[in-house]
Amino acid sequence: MSTAQSELADPPQDGISAIQFAPSHNLLLVSSWNTEVRMYDVVQNAKRAQYNHQAAALDCCWGTDQNRCFSGGVDKCVKTYDFASETESVLGNHDKAVKAVCWQKELGCCVSGSWDKQLRVWDLRQTACVNTTLLPDKVTIFSLLFHHIVVGTASRHVWIYDVRNLSEPEQKAESSLKFQTRCIRCYPDGTGYALSSIEGRVAMEYFDPDAASQAKKYAFKCHRAQDEKGIDTVYPVNALAFHPTYGTFATGGCDGKVIMWDGQNKKRLQAPWSYPTSIASLAFNPTGAMLAVASSYTFEEGEKDAPPDQIFFRSVNESDVRPRAKQAQ
Repeated sequence: MSTAQSELADPPQDGISAIQFAPSHNLLLVSSWNTEVRMYDVVQNAKRAQYNHQAAALDCCWGTDQNRCFSGGVDKCVKTYDFASETESVLGNHDKAVKAVCWQKELGCCVSGSWDKQLRVWDLRQTACVNTTLLPDKVTIFSLLFHHIVVGTASRHVWIYDVRNLSEPEQKAESSLKFQTRCIRCYPDGTGYALSSIEGRVAMEYFDPDAASQAKKYAFKCHRAQDEKGIDTVYPVNALAFHPTYGTFATGGCDGKVIMWDGQNKKRLQAPWSYPTSIASLAFNPTGAMLAVASSYTFEEGEKDAPPDQIFFRSVNESDVRPRAKQAQ
C-alpha cells in the first residue's frame, strides 16, 4: 500500500457482520446483513467471489487455506463455499439463527453456534453434524484457538471447552463484566482471552485456574467520551483483533474509534484512529502489516440515518503494535 490507508472499492450495501483475512493471503472474507458473503482480493481491490444466504449472513470464516470458507445466518443454515470450483453447499441447519462459525483445522471440522442454544460440529468428510452441545442460553459469540473454544452466551455466561471433547465444559463462568458480552478473542499464545462488553470495557482473562495466572487478569475502560460537564458517554466495544506477531490488540467501538493496546503492559499504544461510524469488525492480515476496519452502523441508537458501510485498509507501522515495556519505578 502506497498510502497509510485505503478503502475497499465495492463494499456490501448493508450492515457488515464480520470480516476475516485468509490464513496466508491478502484475501478478505466479508459477511453482511444483505445476505451476501463476499471474497475480495485486497491487493487488487477487487471482488473475486460471492454467494448468498436466504437471510442476513451473521458470521463467516476461512477453512484451512484460501480455497474454502464457511458462514452462518438468520436462515438457520451453515454453508460452505469452494472457491476453486465456485460451488456452495449447505452443511446443515440449526433450529434458529446461526450467530457464529469457526474452523478447527486439526479435526477438519466447522463449529457453529446458534440462538437455539447449541454448538454443532460439522465434519466435511461426512457432510453431517457429528456433535451437538447444549448451552445455557443463546450463543452470541465464540473464539477458537488451538483446542480451546470460548463461548459467550446471552445472560453473560462464558463456557470454555476443549473442542476435542464437547461433552463437558472445562470451565463455567459468568463474565467478569457487568453488561452484555459483545466480542471474545483468544490470545495468540493460547493462554487466555479478551472479552469486551456494551459498557465500554475489556476484560483480560486466563485459562489456567492457578492463583498466579488468575492474579494477572484485569479489566479496563475504553471507548468513552466526556462532555464539558464531565458526563461520560459510554460506547459498546464491538470488535477485538490480536496482532499475529506481537500479541498486542486493537479494539473497535460504537464511537467510530480504533485503538491499539499492549495488554501485557497495560498500555494504550497510540491515539485513537477515527472512522465515520461504528466499528463492526476488525481483522489483521497474516503478516500484521495491515488492519482491515469495517465501519458499519450497528444500530446501537436504533433506526437513524448513518454513513454508508465501508471497509478501510490501514497500513500498520511497527511503532503502532510493538509492546512497550513498563518503565522502571
